[in-house]
Amino acid sequence: MAGKSSSSSSSSGAAPSSDHLVNLVWLGAVLYGVGLFLQNAYNIRMRAIDEYGPVIHEFDPYFNWRATQYLYDNGAKKFFTWFDHMVWYPLGRPVGSTIYPGMQFAAVWLKRYVLGDSMSLNDVCCYIPVWFGVAATFLVGCIAYEVSLPQNAGGTIFGVVYDALRGRYASDKDMAGTARSRILGMSSPAVESAVFAMGFMAVVPAHLMRSVGGGYDNESVAVTAMTLTFYLWMRSLRNGDKYGYVFGVLAGVAYFNMAAAWGGYIFVLNLIGAHAAMLVLLGRFSTKTYLAYTLFYVVGTSLAIQIPVVGWSPLKSLEQLGAFVIFLGYQVLYYCELQRNQKKMGRKEAWKFRVQVFVGILALVSLLVVMVTPKGYFGPISSRVRGLFVPHTKTGNPLVDSVAEHQAASNQAYWQYLHILCGLAPAGFFIVLFRFGDSAGFLFVYALAAYFFSNKMVRLILLTAPIASVLGGIAVGRIVSWSTSVLLGEDGGDDIVKGGKKEKKKSSSDGNGKTKADGKKKKKSASSSSGNEGLSGVSAIYDGFVEASTSTEGKIVKTIAAVVLLGSLYMQASNFKTYSWKLSASLSNPSIILKGQTREGNIIKVDDYREAYWWLRDNTPEDARIMAWWDYGYQITGIANRTTIADGNTWNHEHIALLGKALTGSVDEGYAIARHLADYVLVWGGGGGDDLAKSPHLARIANSVYRDHCPGDVTCRAFGFVDRKGTPSAMMERSFLYNLHGNGIKPGVSVDPTQFQEIFRSKYGKVRIYEIIGVSRESKRWVEDNRKCDAGGWFCPGKYPPGLKEILDKKTDFAQLEDFNRGVSDEEYQKEYFENLNNPELARKRAELKRKEVGIKEEDVSKKKKEFKLKTLSDEEKIEIYSTWEDTEDTTLMWKIVNGNSMDDLERWLEADPGAAWLRSADGRGPMWWAFESKNQDVVTLLMKMGVPHTDKDKNGHSPVDLLKE
Repeated sequence: MAGKSSSSSSSSGAAPSSDHLVNLVWLGAVLYGVGLFLQNAYNIRMRAIDEYGPVIHEFDPYFNWRATQYLYDNGAKKFFTWFDHMVWYPLGRPVGSTIYPGMQFAAVWLKRYVLGDSMSLNDVCCYIPVWFGVAATFLVGCIAYEVSLPQNAGGTIFGVVYDALRGRYASDKDMAGTARSRILGMSSPAVESAVFAMGFMAVVPAHLMRSVGGGYDNESVAVTAMTLTFYLWMRSLRNGDKYGYVFGVLAGVAYFNMAAAWGGYIFVLNLIGAHAAMLVLLGRFSTKTYLAYTLFYVVGTSLAIQIPVVGWSPLKSLEQLGAFVIFLGYQVLYYCELQRNQKKMGRKEAWKFRVQVFVGILALVSLLVVMVTPKGYFGPISSRVRGLFVPHTKTGNPLVDSVAEHQAASNQAYWQYLHILCGLAPAGFFIVLFRFGDSAGFLFVYALAAYFFSNKMVRLILLTAPIASVLGGIAVGRIVSWSTSVLLGEDGGDDIVKGGKKEKKKSSSDGNGKTKADGKKKKKSASSSSGNEGLSGVSAIYDGFVEASTSTEGKIVKTIAAVVLLGSLYMQASNFKTYSWKLSASLSNPSIILKGQTREGNIIKVDDYREAYWWLRDNTPEDARIMAWWDYGYQITGIANRTTIADGNTWNHEHIALLGKALTGSVDEGYAIARHLADYVLVWGGGGGDDLAKSPHLARIANSVYRDHCPGDVTCRAFGFVDRKGTPSAMMERSFLYNLHGNGIKPGVSVDPTQFQEIFRSKYGKVRIYEIIGVSRESKRWVEDNRKCDAGGWFCPGKYPPGLKEILDKKTDFAQLEDFNRGVSDEEYQKEYFENLNNPELARKRAELKRKEVGIKEEDVSKKKKEFKLKTLSDEEKIEIYSTWEDTEDTTLMWKIVNGNSMDDLERWLEADPGAAWLRSADGRGPMWWAFESKNQDVVTLLMKMGVPHTDKDKNGHSPVDLLKE
């Protein structure tokens, strides 16, 4: 007996020691994983700096850098009253009140109070995306940990919805789940999920594209602020934490940082608001949720409105009022709950009281809305935001639509930026549905919103990086946790974790042979609102599966499965890391410096753009004005320190249209504008995405304000290339930009030396700079002498010189669809704009016919097509056309016109080219068949007047009349 006792004692002592060792190893692996992934996040973002040095990238970051330098040199007070006359000449721009300054303040604070003289301000700006990218990686892990904690993930979305529909709502205890508690109170698989979420976020290209070293753009800081806000919001909802409201306050402060950093703060605000509304619908409204959202909204909004560019928009803009409405709803609902508790109302009485209160509040709010709407109180939905909710993804604004980042995302784009997360994230999403709680509900809303918006605008794939990494981390973390527990022979089935404490199942028998635990279970089953009784069949299947898995055969199968899963995950993770590192090479390219290859095969760095800007800085007067397309405005002011006509802020549509008219109009017309606005013209050449490639967008933008620019063609199809060889259309060939771009390079292209003189060409020909001869000094002096300041003395916008009056008188102010407060609209333009985008063939034909009507003749340079002439076709010509069966652009266009009943377009076409009535496609059908098929009597009558038969047969032996019978 003594031996047995000793043996038993020894055995029982060994088990805790063994468990402790396993937990220590587990902790070491966790710490190693966190360190490894954060190191990966740092190294991959440093690739650009390691290869190119501390160089600011792209275009917008140069404005951010220049604003940071101004803030550092002049302080906050002058920064917020900074009216910059070196941009948007001659108008200028109030920078301090139109910028999201969070990133600039962060850089200056780090420079002054942390780094000091150890790093230049330029270097601080280059490193900020790296540092904040690492921080975002860690915060994504925190989100995954929070949502995976057992006290936050004990229900299922189906059970919660089922209970809500029955009017029975789950308590915090009912929403708590089970998990293994490791060392230091850390829970598994929550920790594993957090670690692998960090691993994904560290290298996922969707985040890398906005967080590489040198990419000093708002999003590099904003993603960190966004993930911090999301984590603190989720933390404020943790079950069982009576001090959760403190994190609601902190979430409001984090939201303030988000609002200061990026316009995407609207997404954050509405996402949290939508989640708060969802909690109410799921019956999860409580004092905890009330305090969390109320404090978040009050603190966050109170701080956000202090930012000049935000101002009172949270209480006025239609884009942000949804969150405010939810805030008001929370106050009303909480008042109703207080009254219900105080008066001890029954369910029916409580609902009646709620309806009465809400109806009264709704009536009062409606009255206020009716009163303030005519006064223009509510701000419109911006064109960029509106473009996210229309099926065609276009906004009606050619300036916005010209930006590649604003186009819809494709499946290829998702794979490019998310890779294996395209599969792992949906798996994690599915797991969240079955490990559901308040925090998991936020991921549910976030995932749906991020996918919807990113699908509409490829730039917003950035928003999917955190949620995809979290969901992917949850999926992999749970697989790894389960696999390691199987291989280690652990059995956590008897452990219950509630409130972060580990309890053992205990039972004691009563006199009737029933355990106390049984009694508690019966009570719980009678009062619980988990909804499990509605899912008893699923539970039975699950119990059977668990019982089978504990058998000897089941353990062998689980062991094999664990090994296979771990091996597969390791290979996939290695592949993902390799892919991300390869893609980071292109994402780390600063674009202002290019890599090229000589004929000898040597790799060189092409630094033409900075070379040109440095030349401007060193060889032109300080007050020199540079005309260039708006893309380069930030770089010119940031590097060359010279005045520009426009830049990437794009706040004034009409001004950019004037610039577009100068560049894409004729040489003489462009010169007449340029001599009043600029001293030099800078042109990007060298192929690729140079000025000539972008010029069709410039023409379209110009025409949106100057309608005579492309007569009868709102999308300017007359301006562009006519073939893949780069042959210009006649309008492009005579344009200001084409001639400066091809001067002395393309055969027969030269500029008038009395108007322009080329004074600089970069080493590899990427940039050319021309001096404008005959600049109007009178206009330049007039602009300087006619800036009027407001009472504050700092807001001093400029005016256009009188020399441009004749041109400016022709403009039509662009009325966007969202400008309802202005009481103006441009429905005809918008209608034709969308028609042309959706039907480019019809747009091309319309433009061609319109030009003929107004006497503008254009010759196809490559194919030398003959002009259509009004004539009567001979019988031979009709037979020749009618007997030719083939699918062409013309037959496709004719089918669209007939089916769309576009009689004006059809009549105009047939007037110019009567032979179009006799066209037939490859199946033997033509306009007459399509007219009968669509039951279009007007088209049938018109075609019959032209002699087109209606009894001939198509390829399948059907006549037009037969189609009518069908």
